[in-house]
Amino acid sequence: MNTPDAYLLPVYRTIGESLIRELAKLMSIPGMISLAGGYPGPELFDREGLRASADEALSASPTACLQYGPTDGLPALREAITGWMAEAGTRCEVDDILVTAGSQQGFDLLVRTLLRPGDAALVERPTYTGPLRLLKIAGVTTQTVGVDHQGLDVDELESLLRDAASGRLPRPKLLYVVPTFANPSGATMPLSRRLRLLELAVQYGVVVVEDDPYGRLRFEGEPQPHLTSLVDRVPGARDWVVHLGSFSKVIAPGLRTGWLIAAPAVRRACLIAKQLDDLSNPGFTQMTVARYLAAGRLRAHLPVILQAYRERAQAMREAIQTHLTGRIEVGVPEGGMFMWGRILSGASARDLLKQAIEEKVTFVAGDIYYADQVDPTTLRLSFSTPSPAQIHQGIARIGLALNSMSIR
Repeated sequence: MNTPDAYLLPVYRTIGESLIRELAKLMSIPGMISLAGGYPGPELFDREGLRASADEALSASPTACLQYGPTDGLPALREAITGWMAEAGTRCEVDDILVTAGSQQGFDLLVRTLLRPGDAALVERPTYTGPLRLLKIAGVTTQTVGVDHQGLDVDELESLLRDAASGRLPRPKLLYVVPTFANPSGATMPLSRRLRLLELAVQYGVVVVEDDPYGRLRFEGEPQPHLTSLVDRVPGARDWVVHLGSFSKVIAPGLRTGWLIAAPAVRRACLIAKQLDDLSNPGFTQMTVARYLAAGRLRAHLPVILQAYRERAQAMREAIQTHLTGRIEVGVPEGGMFMWGRILSGASARDLLKQAIEEKVTFVAGDIYYADQVDPTTLRLSFSTPSPAQIHQGIARIGLALNSMSIR
């Protein structure tokens, strides 16, 4: 007799729980240190500012908070988002914005409206696991483009697109990229690569989806412009760029508030798809975030977050230099939440992780971030949640785990 799981598509049966969620379960073990999850430091949430914003929202706008709202988002929040984008150097209009439940919903809407089973899409190699799973569920063929310390390799991208145009490869319709402090690599694309990426998008007709959850978490160096702010410098680029934004990493992920900016036809298609999803984001959350932004509370609180991450990233750099020099090579980002490493001996990061758990420290083995050409020696270290002292101790424990594997 069939059971309900017999009706599941094979892809849903094989995806299973993510490694990161499995690692999170280990945190119930006393003394375990996590360098795995890409979560904001919970002590950095502006509880008082959010409480005041929530009270103001409910007092001043009870109907907007509690009633059904427009699918594209409450005007007050969309107006506030235009101001937030302007502070980062990107001009947009209220009507350009579709409010989403985080940037991942935005990508899901794009996949459902732009792609069909059997279509091809491009991602970075390595890239965030969420889009990989969405593309797999949608039956989309995923092609990859390499990443170096300056982000997406646009020369490799051009070669791939040229092969696709000649018929040697399927023609990709979409490219998903995190240009600033990418997850997991931590890499940031310089201006020259950003402009070249837009030129290739226009030349070969590829929609570039720019995911920017970490861009405002810069604690060193000079900011880089959003791709969507560069479209007027590349003729024809405006129709080929979609921007995904999120407040999950700078306010709180529990608010589930993000946004999508796209050309009118794409935005309208995503709006229709979102109506089938959830009708609209919760009004109470939207008005709370709108009040929080309008009052300047995020602008005032962001330096607190950046100082904490600056200190934690520095602690990780120092600990790696002390305990892992010559054993694990790690890129050093100027912001974000992650450092991306490679075991120089060629050992498997999965094997190291098993031993690290015995030493009561976790990280993420890098193989989950690849759609193809997997490098099993890679790993992701997150510095956003643990304290500097915990980071020092956690890195030292990874050194002990390497010792126990006889990796010198």
